[in-house]
Amino acid sequence: MNFQISEPILIVGIGGVGTKLATKAKEFLNSDCLLISNDQKDLNSDCNSISISTKSVLNPSVQLIRGSTYQVSENIKNEVSRYSTIVILANLAGKAGAAIAPVISHLCNEENKNVISFAIMPFKFEKDRIFQSGISLKRLREYSGCTVVLDNDALLDSNPDLSPTACHKISNEAIFKVISSLGTTSIPEETNILSTSKDVQNVEESLKDSLRMLYEDAPPSSVKRSILYVLGGNNVAVGVLNSITNIASSVFSQESTSVISSISTAEKSKVVMLSSVQGETHFDRYDPLGVISKENTLDWEQPECSIDCELELYQLE
Repeated sequence: MNFQISEPILIVGIGGVGTKLATKAKEFLNSDCLLISNDQKDLNSDCNSISISTKSVLNPSVQLIRGSTYQVSENIKNEVSRYSTIVILANLAGKAGAAIAPVISHLCNEENKNVISFAIMPFKFEKDRIFQSGISLKRLREYSGCTVVLDNDALLDSNPDLSPTACHKISNEAIFKVISSLGTTSIPEETNILSTSKDVQNVEESLKDSLRMLYEDAPPSSVKRSILYVLGGNNVAVGVLNSITNIASSVFSQESTSVISSISTAEKSKVVMLSSVQGETHFDRYDPLGVISKENTLDWEQPECSIDCELELYQLE
């Protein structure tokens, strides 16, 4: 089934990266914007904002930020109550994104909102962030009707000459492309992998790079539907457009897999691919306990967090 987008729409930007993406993304959907972060510098915008206070702790943990977010849950519910669809933008490589994103999706789910989340995953060398990003993504997928995942590490693996800054720029452009198409393109529910390429000579080469990036996160057999956003496709020969659609269809080679092309104008020609996947992905291995089935696992409904209980425990002589 496809995810249902309905107005009014609220875009929620979380943390440093998420807030920057949200302030620009709201223009594509002509929607309202809410910024949430534990760093006041992320909230310097004309958008509505909620500041998460960790009090005197200067370098808070993910769990502490998450616990502090639940303390302002009523404020968050009041902000989202007027909207039908909530679009969450978060970089799960950052503490704020990993901590707050699952809480927002959980609260929106409790309010019966349509939730579509965009999650950016960390680079492989950011070893201290991989586990928390995996935990957060698991929760985000659980509470969102649709989750779009972009893996920075897969982009870097297929383009090792790129700098982290260049990877972030390419990632942001791909996310903006999907967000701008939400009003006209139907996106499948559940998990979608977003892949793309750097600027190359032709769209066929861009498609191959996008497929290579997808392979880093999920096998071709898991793809059930793929949307090819051909940027600058209005300047590409019809024969080439037909060729890249045939290439993608032959790679997935599943009768149940459909490939749809969406052509748009742009200065440079490039492919952005959104693939709906079923089954295990690369991110499931970020959590060592993720291999245990849900039926055999005891877990809290709320994601893991730290709270200040203020218990006065006196020493007993």
